[in-house]
Amino acid sequence: MSMYPCLWFNGNAKEAATFYCSVFNNSKIISDTPLVVQFAIEGKKIMGLNGGPMFTINPSISFFVTLPTVEEIETAWNKLADGGNIMMALDTYPWAQKYGWVVDKFGMTWQLMLGSLPEGAPKIIMSFLFAGQQYGKAQEAINFYTTTFPHSHIHHIEFYQENEPQPAGNLKFGHFTMLQEMFAAMDGIGDHQFQFNEAVSLVVECETQAEIDNYWDILSRDGKESQCGWLTDKFGVSWQIVPSILARLMTTPGKAGSVTQAFMKMKKMDIATLIAAAEAS
Repeated sequence: MSMYPCLWFNGNAKEAATFYCSVFNNSKIISDTPLVVQFAIEGKKIMGLNGGPMFTINPSISFFVTLPTVEEIETAWNKLADGGNIMMALDTYPWAQKYGWVVDKFGMTWQLMLGSLPEGAPKIIMSFLFAGQQYGKAQEAINFYTTTFPHSHIHHIEFYQENEPQPAGNLKFGHFTMLQEMFAAMDGIGDHQFQFNEAVSLVVECETQAEIDNYWDILSRDGKESQCGWLTDKFGVSWQIVPSILARLMTTPGKAGSVTQAFMKMKKMDIATLIAAAEAS
């Protein structure tokens, strides 16, 4: 079982993936189809989906990138800021010698920080900003996610104290893992005009129908079921619960059309029906 982010684009997923691979080292396009582009930047797997104009990426979920040298962070910053929008200038802050927050020309948000990492630690992690209707729920969400998935752990939690900018007890910053993937989360005060939406989702590839059933039931509880394996959890975060065999079925010559027709009729994915559709084509 594995987990990775999916970014929703309006027909330009390949262009975005190519751009991101040019910004960071250890990056490459893994696969490219008209619907989906899979790529890796700094070793982190990401899916780009050509989903159309329905959803737009916003700053509720960003990529937090830790880079070891001033040259690397300035090079990445200059490329990401070109044609984008700077939310916090690349500068010195109380928590970092060099940090910046920027929205790139494709709408994805990046937090870049100068720093060193333990050996094997990921340079890029997803960061959740709990704002608006979800403000104050970051700790609850971390507890929920880390008890839902195996190989999960809360690594660091830091709360606001009395006389700080946010109410005491709100989450200033938290690090946690799900399925051995590192994430960050924080509560975000202010009149933010954005919420979690389908434009940035988390894909969970499951080996068995029992795994699909389990995670679908847990994550959709008090949330909302959608189509084609998509759901929204009770915090508004979007998930795709899919079988790991789906990628192979979709790339087998002559099978993709029948498989697509089958899963378009589904809410929760059914492995046996997908295999039957592939075999019948």
